[in-house]
Amino acid sequence: MQRERYTRFKDISVSERILNTVFLLTIGMGYLMALANMYYSHQGLDGKAGLSIEDVVISYHGSSDQTRLGTAINGIMKTNFRYGSDKDVIMQWIHTGAEEASYNEKIKPILDRDCIICHTPTINQSLPDLTHYETVSEVAHAGGATLPTLVRVSHIHLFGIAFILFFIGKIFLLCDMNIYVKRVAVVIPFVAMLLDVISWFITKTTPSFAYVVVYSGALMGISMGLQILLSIYQMWFYSRKV
Repeated sequence: MQRERYTRFKDISVSERILNTVFLLTIGMGYLMALANMYYSHQGLDGKAGLSIEDVVISYHGSSDQTRLGTAINGIMKTNFRYGSDKDVIMQWIHTGAEEASYNEKIKPILDRDCIICHTPTINQSLPDLTHYETVSEVAHAGGATLPTLVRVSHIHLFGIAFILFFIGKIFLLCDMNIYVKRVAVVIPFVAMLLDVISWFITKTTPSFAYVVVYSGALMGISMGLQILLSIYQMWFYSRKV
C-alpha cells in the first residue's frame, strides 16, 4: 500500500508562503497590541503603577476596602481629570452611596467630559462602560466584574480567539516535525484559552485564581507565538534532505 504523502511548507508555492507570512505577522502584531490594551486597562487598579496580581484580583473579584471606580480615579485615571477637585467630588459621591440623583447632577458631566472618550462600549469593550448610571453603578459599589460583563466579554473572546488559533494551527500543521508534537502543540493554546476564561468566573469568588488567569493567558500567548515563529522559519529558512 502506498503511503499517503502530506503537504509541507516545501510543497507550497511562493505566493502561498507570502500570504501565510503576512497573515501570521499581522496576527502577531495584533496580539501585541491586545497585550498593550490589556495592560493599560488593568494596571494601576491597586493604586500603584504597573500591572500586578492585585490588579487582576480587583478586576474580577473586587477590593475589600475600595470600589473599582474609586481605585481607578486614585490611581491610573487620576491624571485624566481636567480639574483635581473632580476626583474628590466622585469619591464623596461613592462614599455617600453612589445614588442616581446626585450622579446626574454632579458625576455624569465629569465622566462625559473626561472619561467616556475611552470608556464607551463601541470604542473599547474591555473597559467599564461609564456612559450610563447603571453601568457606572457597577464599578462604584464594592465588587469586581459583574456576571453579565464576564459573559459578554468571554463570548467575544472565545469566538474571536478561536478563529485566530484555528488558522494559525492550520498553517503550523505544514511544519516538518514529529506528528505527535504537532498534535499536542495545536491543542495547547485552545486549552489555555478555555482555562483562562473559566478562571475569570472562578476568580470572582476565589481571588487566588487570579494566578491561573495570568499563567493560562501567558501559556496561550507563548504557544501561539511559537507556532507563528516556527511556521515562518520553516517556510523560508528550513530545508530537510530526504
